[in-house]
Amino acid sequence: MTHPLSGDNLLTRFQALNTFLLQHQALWRPRPFNHLELPWEAQLPELANWLRQRSLADAEAAHNHPECLPAPAPYPALATQAAALAAVGELSTSPLHACPPRLSVDVPGRKWDQIEAFASHLHFTEQPRHWLDWCSGKGHLGRRLLQPDQALTCLEFDAQLIDAGQQLSQRHGLNAQHLLQDVMAEEASTRLQANHTPVALHACGDLHVRLMQLASRAGCRQLAIAPCCYNRTANTGYQPLSTAAIASELHLSLDDLGLPLSETVTAGARVRRQRDLSMARRLSFDLLQRRLRGIDEYLPTPSLPTAWLDKPFADYCQELAARKGLSTNGFMDWAALEQAGQQRLAQVRNLEMVRNLFRRPLELWLVLDRALYLREQGFEVYLGVFCENRLTPRNLLLLAER
Repeated sequence: MTHPLSGDNLLTRFQALNTFLLQHQALWRPRPFNHLELPWEAQLPELANWLRQRSLADAEAAHNHPECLPAPAPYPALATQAAALAAVGELSTSPLHACPPRLSVDVPGRKWDQIEAFASHLHFTEQPRHWLDWCSGKGHLGRRLLQPDQALTCLEFDAQLIDAGQQLSQRHGLNAQHLLQDVMAEEASTRLQANHTPVALHACGDLHVRLMQLASRAGCRQLAIAPCCYNRTANTGYQPLSTAAIASELHLSLDDLGLPLSETVTAGARVRRQRDLSMARRLSFDLLQRRLRGIDEYLPTPSLPTAWLDKPFADYCQELAARKGLSTNGFMDWAALEQAGQQRLAQVRNLEMVRNLFRRPLELWLVLDRALYLREQGFEVYLGVFCENRLTPRNLLLLAER
């Protein structure tokens, strides 16, 4: 049975993950999307050939459980090691106070389930007196946590969400104030007080890091964070927080930071079809641009509106080429090029299975960096999961208490 991580186990696990990620970085750093052939394929031809033979449907079926793939060596051994290093138990739960029946009316079902799961795992030794809902949106999380003898402050950057949240809180007669605040601004530090218990459910990148820094400085005694979107940062690469991560030789790019987020469990069929078409077309264009430039390397392209997917394939490629200053004059076999992109999509998706084994280990490394930072600020920290992966893959929760 796996347990949550706390105390010295945080550093022990961090160091084990650090060694594992450094040792195998040649496997998880290169993105199959950017390479016609990955650097590791020459060393592991049997594994590469096996993956390249598989269909797009095969890749889709294995996406959420890459560790179960019966691929040639060294895949099974890597999968076993990755799973062991990424294993974290569920945090203990506390019974939630009864929820007024109309409180969840304005919240999408999946989001409400995440809120319920998050709230039920906030087990502090001292009862919170004043919740601070960080990057609160309409304040649904804060309202779910609020009890009659407590206060709630919601901080949000979007004025419309503030107004909607204030109306909801007033409708329910709650002791809540919704404040317009850019949490990255200098004056955000004045919003946190020592008696606040800040909570953040999926505040992205810099936003949850900022909360940890300001809450530590303000003398907050408790906080709870479910981190998200580690690549949403103003920095050009990862800025480590803890002493252990600062000392590590693992230096992460924004591309690397996107790896944990590549797992999807919630996309509907239409969204998946759009994603596949977009990727297949980009892979076709990648083959085209290599030919047009006479340079066999990946060329980054801008993100395009989904309306571009409605264009005929040839128009899509010609207009994208024009944006990159490339001429497509002369005969092109557009049908063959489109077909080649679709074949590459299946290969890319299957080759990604190797990289996907490192999604959770890398995410846990990042969250442990945050846990170790909080420990250095004088908190006792518990790290565990708060819900099943099918509800959200971003299901790691940091509980910190002084």
